[in-house]
Amino acid sequence: MRKLLNTLYILDETAYLTLDGENIVCKSDARAPFRMPFTNLEEIYCFSYPGCSPALMGKCTEYGINLCFFEPDGKFLARIQGKRKGNIFLRKAQFELFREPPALLMQNTVAAKLSNTIRLIQRSMRDHPQLHEDLQVGKCVQQLTESISQAYEITDRDMLMGLEGNCAKAYFGIYDRLISQQKEDFRMTGRTKRPPLDPVNAALSFLYTIMTAQYAGALESVGLDSAYGFYHALRPGRASLACDMVEEMRYLAERLVLTQINLKKLTAKDFERQENGAVLLTKDGRKTVLTAWQEKKRSMIEHPVLNEKIPLGLLPYVQSHLLAKYIRGETEEYPNWLAR
Repeated sequence: MRKLLNTLYILDETAYLTLDGENIVCKSDARAPFRMPFTNLEEIYCFSYPGCSPALMGKCTEYGINLCFFEPDGKFLARIQGKRKGNIFLRKAQFELFREPPALLMQNTVAAKLSNTIRLIQRSMRDHPQLHEDLQVGKCVQQLTESISQAYEITDRDMLMGLEGNCAKAYFGIYDRLISQQKEDFRMTGRTKRPPLDPVNAALSFLYTIMTAQYAGALESVGLDSAYGFYHALRPGRASLACDMVEEMRYLAERLVLTQINLKKLTAKDFERQENGAVLLTKDGRKTVLTAWQEKKRSMIEHPVLNEKIPLGLLPYVQSHLLAKYIRGETEEYPNWLAR
């Protein structure tokens, strides 16, 4: 079983990473240099402009460390990838299967996403009983529930995405109602991205980006091509398969954002508004979200297929292995992750 190792987040915009033997050295204008060994490190997320040295990039590819670069506001830029792992025949099978994706694979993905979203709403209703009297929340749950059945009546991908889109519009239309604290500072009328136009969307977009990058690394680690998906359209520069896999996991980001706002760990001062109207997390805001995400990744869950408990942070790797088994024909279906 793969071990959950540490993740290094570089949030200082002036930081530059270099290599010294078996150590990472971080140099910054704002603080004295610090170093740390490669031991027990599996991911580096760099939010600085200078980046890192070619020697460090090479060492990361040698050790299989996922190295991703982002703009300081959280926009994904690039991921360093070393030699491909896995068998060429696995990727060949992936391309052949996803050329005309099985309808059931897409249907299950949409159904799992909607099911996990329903569980998130129901959990909020348990935590805040007044939501039981909110007709809009109840109407949304009913729409999502009915759409799960409808998804299995649709085999066309575009129509399935249309169904999912309508559900997303209804869900994000009531997401604001799940926020019980700081409502004046965290108003949300719907999903906005590229750029996000309010603090809630800013936090969601930031976490979605992190999760997609993690899934891309997990898929590549088992030998799959993270760019060739079965649901999202192929696009240069997009990790379409990672986007597909993240769909069933988005509720984790959405729940975490709700928790951070309702516990007042994220506040209005953790965001800044740009001249173009975009709202972005500040450096301290990114640190708060990433700290909470790292704690969440260490929480233990019981995986129904493995029949054992694993850290949540290993879920992308486990699900990637299960997808690879499905593509190789070792299982009849890919077992989507369902919240419990």
